[in-house]
Amino acid sequence: MPRYKLTIEYDGTAFAGWQVQAALPTVQGVLMEAVERFTGTRTHVAGAGRTDAGVHATGQVAHMDLARDWRTDVVRDALTAHLRPHPVAVLAAERVGDDFDARFSATKRHYLYRIVNRRPDLALERDRAWRIAQKLDAQAMHVAAQRLLGKHDFTTFRAAECQAASPVKTLDQLDVARIGDEIRVTTSARSFLHHQVRSMVGSLLRVGEGRWSADDLADALAACDRRRCGPMAPAAGLYLAAVSY
Repeated sequence: MPRYKLTIEYDGTAFAGWQVQAALPTVQGVLMEAVERFTGTRTHVAGAGRTDAGVHATGQVAHMDLARDWRTDVVRDALTAHLRPHPVAVLAAERVGDDFDARFSATKRHYLYRIVNRRPDLALERDRAWRIAQKLDAQAMHVAAQRLLGKHDFTTFRAAECQAASPVKTLDQLDVARIGDEIRVTTSARSFLHHQVRSMVGSLLRVGEGRWSADDLADALAACDRRRCGPMAPAAGLYLAAVSY
């Protein structure tokens, strides 16, 4: 059976996350329904990352096996058509080998977190960014963020319900940059713990507010204690931007 790699974009606001859940709308669920309407066969679609409720994606990756060898442009366009009116689009479909696995073949996952740093409420960006009214020091946030790079026990930034076998992860990138009113936090790693990115962003917020120093952030990491974490950033600002293979 030919295997296809899909690159997918979605607005996660109305979804209970990526993974199929009974009686709840999910991205994986509507995608599998679209595949069934296209091919007439119920087919499992495996994703590279299980984004949470409200989290968006500009570069989620998935794979599926189809009984028929369809042209890739036909697969892309047919799935996107059958996904309407859901805010999900298949950006690309590629033929890949049977050994490709969207989750286990990934070498790095890239996330973006968007903070809009202004006093007025969000109109167009509501549910797509985190508005912070108080002026933040993005440069201080970036300097502090570098203290989290490398291989560490990230228990402080791990959700209590996280099912990962180990809290030890290697963080390859954590950059903070201001572009006008927007502060962008970009991060990359082979894999992340549940809520790790949102927890790190919430802790970096304390640095930007001047309440924590870089040393305070490093101390919170070293404590390996969830109670030392800053407030968890909301899901609305988080995007799965890309997956590397």
